[in-house]
Amino acid sequence: MAMLSRLAIESMGFAAIGDNIMISDRASFHNCANISLGNNCRIDDYCVISAGSRGINIGSHVHIAVYTSLIGAGTITLSDFCNLSSRVAIYSSSDDYSGITMTNPTVPSAYTGVIHADVYLGKHVIIGSGSVILPGVTLEEGVAVGALSLVTKSCKAFGIYAGNPAKFIKERKRDLLELEKMFLKNLNT
Repeated sequence: MAMLSRLAIESMGFAAIGDNIMISDRASFHNCANISLGNNCRIDDYCVISAGSRGINIGSHVHIAVYTSLIGAGTITLSDFCNLSSRVAIYSSSDDYSGITMTNPTVPSAYTGVIHADVYLGKHVIIGSGSVILPGVTLEEGVAVGALSLVTKSCKAFGIYAGNPAKFIKERKRDLLELEKMFLKNLNT
């Protein structure tokens, strides 16, 4: 995977860029002025990061794997240590599927019922391959989402969720919080 140079990344016009950013030259970005990147982020091939007016905020030590998309007008926040597996889709905007309105961006907004709502992922959230996160969802710190899940509702801290729609499976271990402390301590020495 070929990574963009720091100069190429800086020339894209991001709102903020941390240190040690790794972005594939095959990733696609829209409205970079509304996208902030923390330190030690990695964004792989064929990802689409499309920020609306409220922006996308990516924390530090975040990995976004191949074919993942972050799209919508609401704010999307990925806190530190988040991990999005391949083909994850996070939407902060969605058409109304009920039939009350028309759909798709080729139709003027007077005829559609698009919903815009912020999406927030807390620290240490991991989302399995092929999962979809819908507008308005908050995944609290430490949430793990199993592969091929549809997350329509917010999830409580350190829960493991899976399914369509995603349901609570069991508690996730919190050992990673001690590992984070050790990692950050060693990083700063």
